[in-house]
Amino acid sequence: MTLKQAFEDQAGHCVALGSPFMGQLMMVLARDWPTDSALGRKFASATGDVGPMGASLPLRLAGGLHALVLKRKAPELSAVYPPHQASDADLSAAVLAALQTHEAFLLEWTDHAPQTNEVRRSAALIAGARVAAQHFNLPIQLSELGASGGLNLMWDHFALEIDGHHFGPNMSTILLSPDWTGALPPKTQPQIQKRRGVDLNPLDPTRHDHLLRLMAYLWADQPERLNLTRSAASVMQAKVDQGDAIDWLAQQLPKAPQGCLHLIQHTVAWQYFPKPAQARGKALIEAAGQLATAQRPLAWLSMENDGTDKKGAALTLRLWPGDITLNLGRADFHGRWIDWQHTS
Repeated sequence: MTLKQAFEDQAGHCVALGSPFMGQLMMVLARDWPTDSALGRKFASATGDVGPMGASLPLRLAGGLHALVLKRKAPELSAVYPPHQASDADLSAAVLAALQTHEAFLLEWTDHAPQTNEVRRSAALIAGARVAAQHFNLPIQLSELGASGGLNLMWDHFALEIDGHHFGPNMSTILLSPDWTGALPPKTQPQIQKRRGVDLNPLDPTRHDHLLRLMAYLWADQPERLNLTRSAASVMQAKVDQGDAIDWLAQQLPKAPQGCLHLIQHTVAWQYFPKPAQARGKALIEAAGQLATAQRPLAWLSMENDGTDKKGAALTLRLWPGDITLNLGRADFHGRWIDWQHTS
C-alpha cells in the first residue's frame, strides 16, 4: 500500500465511523502531501504496511495535527478545525502551513504509534461482564490486555442506558448509550475487587501530557468522545503495567485467587498482537481454564475484529470450568451501536 492509498483508505474508515472531517482531512493529505519535505521523506522511508492495519502513518499525523489544535499552538489550523467548517482548499492551505511551521514537533510525534482509549467500548464490556457474573457471581479480578491508558478498566464506574433501562451506578456522570438491538443484558451487578492492565506503552490519564496524547488521537468532529475521555480520566484508579501483554498474562494467570472470578478483557487489541503471540496467549488461557474451578473460575471477554465481512467487532465470552463459548453479538468498533444476540 502506498502512502496515498493509506490516506485514502483511512478516509473511508473515518467516514464509515462517523467522522466526515477526518475523511476530508485524509483526502486532502492524499492529494496534497508534501513529498519534498522532511516529513515527506520520513514517511517515504517507512517500510512495511503504512496503512491502518500496520504503522498507521495517516493517523499518526492526524494525531499530531490535532495535538497542535488542542495545545492551541496553531491558530491557523484551529480556524479550519471543528467546530469550524472549511473548504478543501482552505483546509489544505492551513494543514500544509502547519506541516512546515511545526515540522520538528510532527517529526517527533509521528515516531509513536497511535494510541486511543475508546471509552464507548465499555458498553460492551459492561454487558459482557454481567453475563459472566450471572454464571459465576463472585468478586472479579479484572485483567486487560492492550489497556492503553486503562480507562476501560473502570467500566463499573460508568452507566449504561438502554431504552430507559439503567445499568450501573445511579450517580455516574459517565453515561454510555449506544444504539442497542436485542434483549437487555442480565441484571446481575458485577463487583470488581481488583483491576490491572498491561500495554506496551501505557499512558497515565491523570497526567496532563498523557491525557493530551489520548485525546489527540480522537477525532475533532466527535466532541462526545473527547468529553467521555475527560470524564473517564477523572475517575481513573487502575494501574497499567508496561510490558508485553502475553508475557504479563503468563505471570497473572497463576496468581488468580480463590473466591474470585478472573475476567480477562480486551477490545480491538488482539488483532495487533503478532500471530505467535496470539497462539501463545490462547494456549495460556485455555490451559488456565482447564484448572479453573467453581471457586476459581476464569472468563475471557473479547471485542475484536474476527476477519469476517460482518459489520463491527465480534463480542465473545468464554467461561471455565466447562469451556463454554458464548457469542454475545457484535459491536461498532467505536461502541456507537451494539447488536446483542445473547438471551439470558
